[in-house]
This record gives sequence, C-alpha cells and structure tokens, in this order.
Amino acid sequence: MTMWRAVLAASVLAASLIAGSVQAQPPAPKPALATPALSPDGSEIAFASGGDIWSVPAAGGVARLLVTDPATEERPIYSPDGKQLAFISTRNGVANIYILTFATGQLRRLTWSDSPEQLDAWSRDGKWIYFSSGANDIARQTDVYRVAATGGTPLEVSRERFLSEFNAAPSPDGQALALMAKGNSGVQWWRNGHAHIDEAELWLKPVAAGAPYRRLLGPVAKHLRPMWSPDGKTLFYMSDQSGAENLWRLPAAGGSPTQITHFTSGRVLFPSIALDGSAIVFERDFGLWKLDLKSGQAAPVSVTLRGAPASAGDRHLHETEFQQMALSPDGKKVAIVAHGEVFAAPAKDGGAATRQAVVRPVASSVASGLLYRQWIGQQRAYVDKISGGRLGYVHIADMPS
Repeated sequence: MTMWRAVLAASVLAASLIAGSVQAQPPAPKPALATPALSPDGSEIAFASGGDIWSVPAAGGVARLLVTDPATEERPIYSPDGKQLAFISTRNGVANIYILTFATGQLRRLTWSDSPEQLDAWSRDGKWIYFSSGANDIARQTDVYRVAATGGTPLEVSRERFLSEFNAAPSPDGQALALMAKGNSGVQWWRNGHAHIDEAELWLKPVAAGAPYRRLLGPVAKHLRPMWSPDGKTLFYMSDQSGAENLWRLPAAGGSPTQITHFTSGRVLFPSIALDGSAIVFERDFGLWKLDLKSGQAAPVSVTLRGAPASAGDRHLHETEFQQMALSPDGKKVAIVAHGEVFAAPAKDGGAATRQAVVRPVASSVASGLLYRQWIGQQRAYVDKISGGRLGYVHIADMPS
C-alpha cells in the first residue's frame, strides 16, 4: 500500500535523528484559502482556493463552489447590492476582470487588456469598478483605472509616469480615492519579509479633475490595501510598521496611525472590510481570518471545501529533457527530475515513470516538530539531492512504515 511521509531535508534531518526513532505522521491535507471578501450583508465570505471562487458562511462552515475553470480565478469582490461578483480570471490568457450575476449565473468579461490587471474595489454606488494595470506606463508600472460595471472603455484615474500606483479604494461618497504609491509591493505582494523596495506611501486623491493629491503616510514601511470606514472618516490598511504584518487605522483627515492587530509573525494579506464597517476579513497562514472591529478580536474562520473544481484532466507527457538523473544502487531504476518533481522508471527497459517525490517549502515552526525513523539515515544522500540541501519537506511514495 502506498504511504506518504514527510521528510525534512538539510540540517533538520540531523536534529530529527538525534531526537530518536519516532514515527512521522503525514501532514493533514489543508487547502490554501486566499483573497477573501465579505458580502454586503456580512453573511458570507467569497474567496479563492485552487484557482476557483468559493463562498462560505461568515461564521465558517461548508464552502460551496461559485466559479470554476481550468484557468485561475481569484480576488472576488461583491457588488454593493450583493447581486454580482467581480473577480480576476486568466481564462483568456492574462488576468482580466469578469462579473458573475448570481440570479442568472451569467458570466461576462469586463476588461480586455493584454496586460495583467489587479482588481481593487467596487464603488459604493455600484457604478464603477476600480483596478490597477501596467498597460500604459513605463516598465509596466501600474496606474489606477476605473471602468463602468456595465462595460465600456477603462478610464485613467491616477497616472504618474515612472511611478507605481495601486490598491485604489474609492471613498463612500465617491469624492476621493485612497491609493498606494511607489515601491513594488503592489505586484510583489507575495514577497515575505521587509525590503526597502516594498515600502509604499498612502495618498488621498480627490476625484475632481485638477485637485491636488495629499500624502497621508510616507514610505516608512510596507503599506497595502487601504479600506474606508462607512462614514469616510477612517482608513484601515495593512502595514509591517511594527515589524510584523498587521492591520492599522488612520484618520482620513490626517494624524497618527494606530495598530489594531498585534501579530508577531506571519502575514496579513488581502484585507477586505464589510460594507457596514463591522468586520475585516483577511488571509493569514493560508486560511481565512475575521477581525471584529467592535471587540478588536481576530480569529480564524473554519472552512470545509465541498465541490468538484474544473480540471484539465490527467496528462501524459513524453519528456526528452531532464534537469537531473541518478541510477539506483542496484542499477534497476533511474531517478529523474522534471518540472521540479522526481520520477522513477525502470533503468533497463524504460517505460512509464512513476512520480516519487515533490519538494515544497515548510515553515521552520513546523520543521521543529517533525521526527523520523532510521530510514532517513539510510536515504540521507537521496533526500539531500532531491531537495537541493534546502530546508523543505519531501513527499516520498512507498516509504517503509
């Protein structure tokens, strides 16, 4: 019977062997849940998982599949009346904006650019959708656009040459726009840790033509995703100003920022505020979290996926080029590395190869708790080879128990 075991490479292996011979338990399957958004009435959360769009009750529970395609769908945002859902999809090549109408199931494409777009926000009156795109600036630096929710030509809202502008958030009265500027964190939001190139500024731009911009925050930290309170007096946003990524708030009229979550590690990604300002949902540790703004308490949202995502099906590829190759000690099998995965095939007659291992990263906090049997010592060279000597875990088929 095929059994999967986690094997930690490099320095963690030695520590594990010294600790003793303890049977490793396979990690529990855990899907990645990302880019959440609260429905206008606060009753459910839409999010992305596995490249598809799902929804789950805001209190947690069983999630149902909303949009699925072999392409990648992400970043869902509800319309203010809750009747539609905008999201990003690569089903026609690059990331463009699509809209799902809940009552009819109709799906329509809203933008047609050949440059990837980042969906930012829906205006409070439901007429406009704001997004960022690098279609017309130097070196594909992003500018802010808006397009009518019914369709039409995207209009430039904020375009400064040689400068990135992103994460647009229209005010509740539609008279101003909060946005981030400078740095690369808009397109490189996935970068963990702090670097000066990720530092951004928070600006306020009146929608009226010719009105001056006003800077609310300087480039002292990585700032992302501004969000308005319903009364338009407060802006919430993510910042690593305290050292770790947390949620902060700032008076829209200007003043000192206040930290409202107090995580000491991990990440806070894609925060989204409820229409009534009661809560903020965000992505953390590959799961969904919800912050109650009245109590100040943040907690994970329990989610169970239930659905059948679209799939391109199994593919059988005839490979003629490999990155690495190694013969087994008995000379009967050959191990090869292709597309970042390890396969084994009979050395004598060739034929279909069987996938043996997949190397993925693992958090150091998890690594310290993994212990293994003497089998690891016998296969140390093999594990080091396929992991490249880096901290990571390796799934290996048919490992002896």
